[in-house]
This record gives sequence, structure tokens and C-alpha cells, in this order.
Amino acid sequence: MARWRMAMLAGVCVLAVFTLAQPAAQDAGGRGAPQEGARGGGGGRRGGGPPPQGTLTPMAPDARGWGWQVKASVNSSTPRPFYNKAKELLFQDEQVTSYTISSFNPELYCEVGAHFDYVWFEMQHSTMSYDEVRRMIQTCPRVGAAPMIRMPDALESSIQRATDLGVLGIIVPTVDDALEARDAARFSRFPPVGRRSSGGGAAGQIWNAPGMNYRATINDNMLVVVMIETLEGVANADEIASTFGVDVVIIGNNDLSQFSGWSQNDPRYQDALIKVHDATLKAGKYFGNAGAQYLNGYAVSPGTRFVQNGPARDGWRPAGRGGRGAPPAEEEPVIGLPGGEQPTGRPPAGGARGGAGGN
Repeated sequence: MARWRMAMLAGVCVLAVFTLAQPAAQDAGGRGAPQEGARGGGGGRRGGGPPPQGTLTPMAPDARGWGWQVKASVNSSTPRPFYNKAKELLFQDEQVTSYTISSFNPELYCEVGAHFDYVWFEMQHSTMSYDEVRRMIQTCPRVGAAPMIRMPDALESSIQRATDLGVLGIIVPTVDDALEARDAARFSRFPPVGRRSSGGGAAGQIWNAPGMNYRATINDNMLVVVMIETLEGVANADEIASTFGVDVVIIGNNDLSQFSGWSQNDPRYQDALIKVHDATLKAGKYFGNAGAQYLNGYAVSPGTRFVQNGPARDGWRPAGRGGRGAPPAEEEPVIGLPGGEQPTGRPPAGGARGGAGGN
């Protein structure tokens, strides 16, 4: 019996070492043809074969598709289409992309808001104030793109300010466990499903247009997005994705690369994406990436529904990307693409949409 136990233990140790060593040694370029997402655009690796895919095979959606739990939680009396354009498109199984705004610029907001699915107001890595966001939204209310804030934290006081000023969604960074996810969800919605306090603010003025009842419909129009950016978050992905009120789970691609120590072309990094992808699918939520390079070409691309930046739905391009219009969105370089390449924001030949990103 003792010998049998020793043999079993040795076998487990060998298997563990092999499992950890295999992804690091595997040639990512030899894993077959890249898979295409639902929308053309940002492309993973430019030239030199397919992008890295990891060692795992992503789960395929069943008949319920992506977001089945989010869809089931909506009150049947809430009018459709949603006035949250991004949420409506998600319910139609479309990918949604954004434009990032990090400083006060009402003209920019009004221009890009007419072309994108949502606007990502950056308040984690900027000095922009809540009042400046409010003033931009009020300059051209209901412009089209859903206004959303990437929060500095998931505190009740912060989320209260964001929702009162009229945003239709929040994006909470560096969520490591279900408690943080719970706070993001419950402080974003009114009772009885949430813990948002009733107050003043610009939200009612913006969304109480003729035929629109903000108080009665905002819970279903609110879009709660949490970002997984650490290996702790990856380990807790099932619990995070299953949290009631969370609609979308996305990867903070640059931070996950830095916190894990794995570049984005490391198969171990790609496996982490696939684990979060599968957890989100099983929970009936929507999956996404902060890096728009994951729109196509990667194993998780077919399931990527929500991305930061990326190409405009109507093909409009800002100045600096071969088109006229607003200045380009503020973007971080993508860490760890094969060969040290950085996305240019230009779509591949024949593609209508392009873009980069990834916080």
C-alpha cells in the first residue's frame, strides 16, 4: 500500500510539472488557423502566421447563447430597444466597441458619440472629474453611444456619483473576488434588486425624455462590467461571473500580463483568457477584452462581445487613422504581442473596423 501511494504521488508530481512546463514550451504559431469573430477589425498578429491560442479549447455556447442569464433577469415590461445602445446590441448578439475619453472635451464626446456603441470615460487613470463627465453628457444628451465610466473603485460613494450624473454603465477595474463584483452590481441599481440610493443629479433630466421613464427602466438599461486583471481574479472567475447583477466580464489585458508576468503571446496567458471566457459563458454573462486586438484571430475572438476602443460601427475614423474627425482615442500600447509589434489601429485589407487598446 505504501509503495502504491508513493507511486501515485510521483505520478501526480510528474503530471503537474508537465502541465506547467508544456504551455511555456509550446510553439504558439503552430496551433492552426485563427478563428474569426463576428465583426471584422483589429486583428491579432500581423504577418508571420496565426496568433497564439493557448493550450485549451474554449467552450462553445449552447442553444442559450451568450448572456442568457442577463437576458433572463430583464423585466418583461421594460421597453425595447433599450436606450442603452451597447446593451441593446449585446442582446442582439453583436460585438460592441467604444471610444475612450480621458479629459474634458464636449465637442469630442458629441462627435464620437454619434458613431460608437458606447463611450468609455476614463476615470481610473485620469484627473477628469465627475462634474466634467456630467457636463459632456448634458452637452448632447442621448447622442447615441451609451455613456459609461471606468471607475476608480467599487465604493458606494463613487458609484452613486457616477449613476446620478447619468451614465448607463460602469466598468470596475481589478476585481479579484465576488465581493467586489457584488458591490459593483448592487450599488449600480435601485431596490429591490440593488442598493442604489434615490437622489438628485442629472440622470433623470437626461433620460426622462418623452416616452422614457428613467426610474422604472434604468435597472434594466444599466450595464455593469467588471474587469479581471490578476491571477487571483482568474482563479475566482466562476464566482465573479456568477455574481447577480454583473452583466459583462472583461480582461484587462495589459494589467493581467503585468500581474501574471506572462506576455500576451504566452500560451499560459492565453489559457487564462480561455478560463475566464468559459466561466463567463457558463454564468450566462457576456465576455470581452480591454484589448481590441482580440476582436478577431484569437481562440477567444468568437466570444469577445465587449471591447475597449476598436473600430466604429459605421466605419467612421477619427483624424490620425486615415479619416477626418476627432483626435484618436487615448490608448495604451499592447504588451507582449509577438515580435514586440504594436497595433496600428488600421483594419486589415478588406476589413471595415480596426483598433487597439487594452488596459
